[in-house]
Amino acid sequence: MDTPTVVSVKDVQKTYGKANEKQYTALKGVTFDVQRGEFVGIMGASGSGKTTLLNILSTLDKPTAGEVKINDQEISRLKGNALADFRAQEIGFMFQDFNLLENLTAYENMALPLTLQNVTGKKVREKITTIAKTLSIDAILNKYPTELSGGQKQRVAAARALVHNPAILFGDEPTGALDSKSARELLDTMAQLNEEQRVSILLVTHDPFSASYCQRILFIKDGQIGQELVRGDKTCEAFYQEVLDTLGTFNH
Repeated sequence: MDTPTVVSVKDVQKTYGKANEKQYTALKGVTFDVQRGEFVGIMGASGSGKTTLLNILSTLDKPTAGEVKINDQEISRLKGNALADFRAQEIGFMFQDFNLLENLTAYENMALPLTLQNVTGKKVREKITTIAKTLSIDAILNKYPTELSGGQKQRVAAARALVHNPAILFGDEPTGALDSKSARELLDTMAQLNEEQRVSILLVTHDPFSASYCQRILFIKDGQIGQELVRGDKTCEAFYQEVLDTLGTFNH
């Protein structure tokens, strides 16, 4: 049985600037798929187009040409309430700087995506209890972000991104603000969620260590996918070395 495609990107282009002005093309015909249950990394130097691509995938921006489907929905055609509903139901997002609301407890931060969908209080409690146990943060649910360590904040952010069972979890340099121990813990958790719960993950990163946790890495340069690495049955360490070697040749 074929694995369903959760993200499908076909010939996506993005140009900034009006036709009669100086234009800048950030994406030049990007095409790739993410299958359900895959853990895919996107790597590229600053200015390579990876942030533009992530913004388009997460519905924050629209492509100039090409199509993006998430769960078989062509997302660039969605507008207004339909777009807001789609974003709330199908997409989970983890940011580098956590984006937690300081005046809400960890529990209340995690409940936000569900309350936006008008999920009942009892169901909210059930879902939060489950994800908090999975991420080992059930003991800190009543604490405020100021009382949490960086690693705990990022786990709360991960729980908030996953509590509504999105089709895809996007990570934008989620380990960027963490110390190495917290970063490793978060990556271990993401790998575990991917393996055990079949959570589909697309991780945008410039960090080879983070990338070594992915099953497949797409390298983007000058707005195009230039190379792909597949981990296969390699260890994290061996794949990390392969990522380093590829970056060494790819970025020159």
